Amino acid sequence: MGKLFTAILPEHKAFIEKQRMFFVGTAPLSAEGHVNLSPKGYDVLRILSPTEVAYLDLTGSGNETSAHVEENGRITFMFIALEGPPLILRLYGKGRVILRGSDEWNHWTPQFEIYPGARQIIVAELHAVKTSCGFSVPYYAYQGDRDTLKQWAVQKGEPGLGEYREEKNSVSMDGLVTTIGQQAAKL
Repeated sequence: MGKLFTAILPEHKAFIEKQRMFFVGTAPLSAEGHVNLSPKGYDVLRILSPTEVAYLDLTGSGNETSAHVEENGRITFMFIALEGPPLILRLYGKGRVILRGSDEWNHWTPQFEIYPGARQIIVAELHAVKTSCGFSVPYYAYQGDRDTLKQWAVQKGEPGLGEYREEKNSVSMDGLVTTIGQQAAKL
């Protein structure tokens, strides 16, 4: 049923590129901390090599992924087949956060369409790729992307988004400082 690989194979890449949604999982080192599982939509993920992926992270109500990646680097991506043959594919790696306005941001942004509300890019070096059956995952039909986040970001504007990020995205729910929080502390 499940198989373990050290890199993304061509058939994994083809599967990932067909998915319209994926999930990102991270966790703090503390046993008391909260495991975070975050769904991602839009065309924001890029496979850079068989062992490196990146995604454009959009402004949201929390920023747990950044806090956890800053603390320990661990990150997991999960893709599930909601149409066609069943499959679950996970990518395991060590992540890092690239903030808006940095030299690295300017290096990475040509890889992406920059959506309103883009706040950071998460890059992950992979050490494992695992497939599993997905036999119990139900079928769902894609009906389209929601424009709600894009509209919200446009309405807030860049100054408003900056204030929002500083207020809501600087510290995780467990009290860990995010990359945005670290940058704000330096200013």
